[in-house]
Parts: sequence; structure tokens; C-alpha cells
Amino acid sequence: MYELIQVTDRSYYIQCPAKIGLVRLEGDQVCLIDSGSDKDAGRKVRQILDANGWRLAAIYVTHSNADHIGGCQYLQKQTGCRIFAPGIEQAFTRYPVLEPSFLYGGYPFRELRNKFLMAKESPAEELVPASLPEGFAVIPLPGHFFDMVGFRTPDDVVYLADCLSSRETLDKYQIGFLYDVAAYLDTLEKVKGLSARLFVPAHAEAAEDIAALADYNIAKVRQVAERILDLCREPLSFETILQRLFTGCGLTMDFQQYVLVGSTVRSYLSWLKDTGSLDARFEDDRLLWERK
Repeated sequence: MYELIQVTDRSYYIQCPAKIGLVRLEGDQVCLIDSGSDKDAGRKVRQILDANGWRLAAIYVTHSNADHIGGCQYLQKQTGCRIFAPGIEQAFTRYPVLEPSFLYGGYPFRELRNKFLMAKESPAEELVPASLPEGFAVIPLPGHFFDMVGFRTPDDVVYLADCLSSRETLDKYQIGFLYDVAAYLDTLEKVKGLSARLFVPAHAEAAEDIAALADYNIAKVRQVAERILDLCREPLSFETILQRLFTGCGLTMDFQQYVLVGSTVRSYLSWLKDTGSLDARFEDDRLLWERK
């Protein structure tokens, strides 16, 4: 774990639970794409930098989930690097209590204010074209989170953040976290048409071709939608839908899974309602969902 993998003359990734990109710039300078999950991850990244005599110039954030920005504060304090994040992700990186608040839908109680859902705050700047190293390009990848992006390096390596999960992960957990289902499906269709020397997803193996994996992710989204529609052959409340999904998928409910899967299921309900597949109505002061 935390092994440095070189893929081209200038581009690398650090093998860890959420892969960290590393790209050599001018001289001894490097930049990171994301920073790992916490201070310990930051320390391990710092050890890699020191072992190679590299100076960290900047961290480019793909999105603000805690497992991608958790090392930012430590690395910025240790190296003085700058941190850049796109759109709404900048606000979540600067004010990380926003993540558990968004997931829960209110002020998060103590069990939700942990490093898995709430990173340490860091002074992220807005990601704009002028803040990118020469030859870099931003690839918008919305859907998994608000303004998630990927990056293409000058040597044609594409870092894809969380827009793809591995087959193993999808088969084990069934329901991957999503914010905007429609945007996510559009992103996957776009990613299928990309070409690159190498693709590096954060939660799947690096590969030269990711079209088949993108199709598998699309199929899983459709499968979850069908599960929800099948449950809603009778009018059900959100809590009942969530409980039956957990049971049907063999998942174990805890505080973290409740907010992550729960937020995702609400997003599916919104998408299915907006596309005309579900009706929603109030009955006995309960919001009920039913298949049309």
C-alpha cells in the first residue's frame, strides 16, 4: 500500500484506497492529483516525496469527498503547496463540515463528524485554467459529486477520480455513491468515448481501455433503479425503501452507510420522479413513492 507506480516518464500514481496521482513538473517540482484520506496518508505521501527529492508545488483536487482531500491540510502545512479545487468542491474543501451536513440533511451528530466523512479544512483556491501546469487539461466529470473533474496530463494519462468503480466493488456493495444520477450516466457515456495512453480511476485498476468498465457501471445504475421501481409497486416511504434495499443487497446498516446510501437513494428517487417513472405524494403526513 502507498506504492509509487510509474506509468510514463512524468506521470505516476500512488497505490492506495483512493489512488493519488503524481506528475513531475519542472526541475524537482511535482504536483498531486488528490491527497489521500487523512493525515497518515499525507505522511506517507511526504515520505515518497522526500525519498525522491521532489518538492510539492500543488495539489489538484478532483472532488471534495474526505477520502480524496484528507491529506491536504497536512501536506500544505508541511510543504507550503497550493491547493486548487473546482467549483463547489472548493467550498467543501475549505469547509469540510459541509459534506456530512449535506449527506445527513442537517447538522451532523458526533458519529458523522469523523475523518471518513469530514476531512480537515484546507485553504483551497478556485481551480481555473491559469492555475493548471502547462499542458494539463481539466475533464468535467459531474454526477458522483457536484463538480468533480478529472485531469489529462501532457503525456496523455487521464486521472478519472471516482467516475468508475471496479467490478469487484460494484458486485460487493451493489449501490455506489451518487449525487446526480442523470449527470453520472452522461459522464459515463462521455468517458466511454475518451482515448488516452492510460486511464487511472481512483477505485479501479489503471487500464488502457475503460469502455467495458464504464458499461458495467452504467448497468449497475440501471439495476439499482429497477430495484427501486420494483419495490415501489406499492406506495412506500423513503425509510422503508432504504431498509428493503439494504436487506435485498445484503448490506449492513450503520451511521456512515445510512447517510451515504441514503443520500444516493434520495438522488435515485429524484431522478426517477423527474423522468416520469415514479409518483410522489403525501399521505397521513408521510411522503410516499409509488411506481407509475
